[in-house]
Amino acid sequence: MVTSRWTAAPAPVASPRRRGAVLERAILDAALEQLGTVGWNGLTMEGVAAGAQTGKAAVYRRWPSKEDLVAEALRAGLPRLDGAPDLGSVREDLLALCRDARDAMFSRPGLALRSVIHECDPSQAERFQVLIFESVVEPTIRLLHDVISKGIERGEVRADAANSYVFDAMPAMMMYRSKICGCEWSDRELEEMVDGLMLPLLRPHTP
Repeated sequence: MVTSRWTAAPAPVASPRRRGAVLERAILDAALEQLGTVGWNGLTMEGVAAGAQTGKAAVYRRWPSKEDLVAEALRAGLPRLDGAPDLGSVREDLLALCRDARDAMFSRPGLALRSVIHECDPSQAERFQVLIFESVVEPTIRLLHDVISKGIERGEVRADAANSYVFDAMPAMMMYRSKICGCEWSDRELEEMVDGLMLPLLRPHTP
């Protein structure tokens, strides 16, 4: 059984009179909840304040706009991957990484991020591009690089497979099928993708 290495942000701590970091965490948590339930278009600063059980002024004092609030909520809440899997074969490592990516995509912060990606107009979405790259794309590519490099060392993967096109293939497929086809990526679907797409891309060329 593969244990997920995604670590979620800590839950807000209850307090009779929340202030400082505790109140800020409650507001950010409420913003993620709103994004996951009503989406980007339905999220309001008033709704976030109500969800955090605080006044609207407390939200605006910290984040003057909806975009500022959502960017900070995503930055604080998106799961982080602790390290690349190392299960002894590139297939098992890729499957473990895929499961972790799926769990992150369907976590509350992951659903919040997807609502931003799907609903924002281009001018709004532009300000989230750096956040998405730094929090999601870059870590995934780094871990894929680690998995593929280990596969090269074991002789399972050809030496020239560590390139940007190969690194893009798995995240691009998962995002595309999730967004366009509504795919929820069951374990069987992940196995089909790894066996039918990734392993043929990685295997050493036969004479």
